[in-house]
Amino acid sequence: MARILITSAIPYINGIKHLGNLVGSMLPADLYARYMRARGHEVMFICATDEHGTPAELAAAKAGKPVAEYCAEMWAVQKELGDGFRLSFDKFGRSSSPQNRRLTQYFAGRLAENGLIEERAERQVYSNADGRFLPDRYIEGTCPNCGYDRARGDQCENCTKQLDPTDLIDPRSAISGSTDLEVRETTHLFLRQSALKDRLDAWIDAQEGWPILTTSIAKKWLHDGDGLQDRGITRDLDWGVPVKRGDAPWPGMEDKVFYVWFDAPIEYIAATKEWADGEGKGDGAWRRWWRTDEGADDVRYVQFMGKDNVPFHTLSFPATIIGSGDPWKLVDFIKSFNYLNYDGGQFSTSQGRGVFMDQALAILPADYWRWWLLSHAPESSDSEFTWENFQASVNKDLADVLGNFVSRVTKFCRSRFGEAVPEGGAPGARETALIADLSARVRAYEGHMEAIEVRKAATELRAIWAAGNEYLQEAAPWAAFKDDPDRAAVIIRLSLNLIRLYAVLSRPFLPDAATTLLDALDAGDAAWPEDVGAALSALPPGHGFTVPDNLFRKITDDERADWQDRFAGTRG
Repeated sequence: MARILITSAIPYINGIKHLGNLVGSMLPADLYARYMRARGHEVMFICATDEHGTPAELAAAKAGKPVAEYCAEMWAVQKELGDGFRLSFDKFGRSSSPQNRRLTQYFAGRLAENGLIEERAERQVYSNADGRFLPDRYIEGTCPNCGYDRARGDQCENCTKQLDPTDLIDPRSAISGSTDLEVRETTHLFLRQSALKDRLDAWIDAQEGWPILTTSIAKKWLHDGDGLQDRGITRDLDWGVPVKRGDAPWPGMEDKVFYVWFDAPIEYIAATKEWADGEGKGDGAWRRWWRTDEGADDVRYVQFMGKDNVPFHTLSFPATIIGSGDPWKLVDFIKSFNYLNYDGGQFSTSQGRGVFMDQALAILPADYWRWWLLSHAPESSDSEFTWENFQASVNKDLADVLGNFVSRVTKFCRSRFGEAVPEGGAPGARETALIADLSARVRAYEGHMEAIEVRKAATELRAIWAAGNEYLQEAAPWAAFKDDPDRAAVIIRLSLNLIRLYAVLSRPFLPDAATTLLDALDAGDAAWPEDVGAALSALPPGHGFTVPDNLFRKITDDERADWQDRFAGTRG
């Protein structure tokens, strides 16, 4: 049994996430966590809300609420939606937790002790119209590198180049749109990432099998232009982790907080401590996942994120970990994703364009969305959600292939043999060939899941479902029953066991449908099919079952047209 630590990039607190956010980190992380648990491994799956910084302050002000109250309410909303999509976090924490506050201050103190924190007077943009310093991400303008006209002051989302606000052409406040900006001097703490450049470069080179997307972005930040730059870790804000050096005050920093990018990834560790504290466990329970001197040396740590988060997870967070000088666990594998676009354009939170998590669950159950999103995950390139494709995938894959097989088999058995696995003769050549084919396909499916090749895994799973349909069509138990009932019983007995096999294999993708099938089959044993032949005799003759309700319904053309129109613009 292996020990697998899984973290998903933590979603920001200001609002409900859209489907592009979901498939960019949380959902594929859940797929992997569920699969690894099914294979008998010990899994710790961590996520949280990212609650600090200007976006939280502005969203709270817009809602007319104190920021702490707003964040608490939105955490509850995001937790409920995660549960609705069956995201199986061991802990869904909060970056505003006391645990994260203490750990962030601890890391800052350790970095300072090791000479990696430096105070610098810098000139920062101040908006006269807004009456405040503007964080980098709240200054917009044209990127000097690629010409994108909505680049942020910290990074261009279009070309991923790291920027300073003063680099932008025609800068403006992202809060008010005002161009009445001036540069004022203020003092901040900087993490000396440049001092760790060679160590980070060597560490990245030592990683095997990372996606090209991950390593290419990391290397670009390391080597383009002047190379890896030092990074400010404090801001002139009220809401955030107060700047301290461990437990001690930090002279001159009394009115500042740590920059959200610095404290947010530390929340992965802190959320694990939140889990341990909530379970009434000692510190050893979480430290065994994170400290290599306390057992984490045998942990495999896998991170999931969208490509815009790659620089912080390949460089800045590792710089914090390495720079602390403590034996913290570093990530072993980073699974990064491109963007999911929406119906000829982009998802837009500000414009309400696209489908958001709450809206999706109001339309259809989670499994419908989980299947489409995972089977179309933007791994090697950006992908696009269209309502036509969604309808076709649901109707063909879920309703016609998986759902139809379940319905035909269970209803035929009930009408000819009753609601129990039928007695009958021995399997023949057709069954032997099917078992051999499925054995190879299940091993291929496992290989894709272990390599976190999400789309390939979905394709193989669908092929496994299709193999059962092809077998049923060719074996034709309805015809065999007329002349050879024992032969029909063999076919149906194997097919009922196929349904159990499909439930077990599909559970990481379709947890609700899998539970429905296992319950209908009264299959208390949901063990992974190490031996496919044995798995296809797990339900013996005489084992009772009930016919499940229609597993998946089809999406009509009228529904598709209505949804396409409803989610084209402003969120209601």
